[in-house]
Amino acid sequence: MTILVTGASGHLGANLVRRLLEDGNSVRVLLREGTNNTAIDGLDVECVYGDLRDFASTVAAVKGCDRIYHCAANVSTLNGDTHLKQEIYDCNVKGTIHVLRAALDADVSKVVVSGSFSAVGHHPSRPSDETVPFYPFAQHLPYGFTKALVEHECLKAFADGLDVVVAVSCAILGPNDFKPSRMGRTLLDFAHGKLLAYIPGGFDFVAARDIVEGHILAMEKGRGGQKYIFSTQFLTVDELMKIFEEVTGMSRPKLRLPGKVMAGIASIADFVFPQIFPNAPRRFTSGAVRILQMNRRADISKAKNELGYQPTSVQQAIYEAYEDFARRSLIARPNNTVKFTVSGKDYRLQHNHNNT
Repeated sequence: MTILVTGASGHLGANLVRRLLEDGNSVRVLLREGTNNTAIDGLDVECVYGDLRDFASTVAAVKGCDRIYHCAANVSTLNGDTHLKQEIYDCNVKGTIHVLRAALDADVSKVVVSGSFSAVGHHPSRPSDETVPFYPFAQHLPYGFTKALVEHECLKAFADGLDVVVAVSCAILGPNDFKPSRMGRTLLDFAHGKLLAYIPGGFDFVAARDIVEGHILAMEKGRGGQKYIFSTQFLTVDELMKIFEEVTGMSRPKLRLPGKVMAGIASIADFVFPQIFPNAPRRFTSGAVRILQMNRRADISKAKNELGYQPTSVQQAIYEAYEDFARRSLIARPNNTVKFTVSGKDYRLQHNHNNT
């Protein structure tokens, strides 16, 4: 039977579609007209066009599909104006409601919805697992609020009889990043010497291959009405900069700003930019700085114990992202050797300007 993937042009969706095709599945992707859909160019998929905010086009996309991976989302670290907040809500919450309702009406056998670590509660003294509730009175970005509401809608659909599982993602690193993502743009800036400063802090990152594997495992083994957190490794920003140096052959920015200083700068920008460019993308918003300063860690025990999930390597994911950007002529390869570890085994790969 056909598998529907929403958000196929995004970082997660592009990698998931490729894995599903490698596994011999028949894949349908729901795309929006007029957006950047180069991520699926040349792939053997059935393309249908519509908008998740429109229930009729969602129903048409779901018709005839047996399983659904709902990866589409409006990801933003902006507080934004009223228009942007409505846009994020409509895409993330209403879009999910439409997918789940259409799946129920079409008797779809199972749905895996992509969740976000932003919607998992923060525990200051230990890594957060699936039992830590989202605290709505803390400082959250509109995106985080909507992803918490998405989980609520999944529970409602499960109560109505739909077999639905939430696969929670941390910050994704890896290839097939065509738009590119926030982390992809950071790697590109680093490689081109355009990243002028960085701040201390840390976050849990997930390799693209790992979050894809997590979605596959959630579909195959995940219990309905449950969510599973998928991460590869917690990294401090300094550790991330070191890996970027090894992969790109470039030096990290000399300016390492204290978190409080960057938070102050970001707060000023948050005040100024909305007056002029309210919805313009920015590298460091106060929300992004706040998240890094929290040093949030993920507990993936549930995914390991119930699904057999085994993370691979962040270093390898960054190397693969870099090589993919190089293949698409967005970065020039250096002459250096990259070292990384997967499942306790050490690997060495040689960059050169013409091939790998």
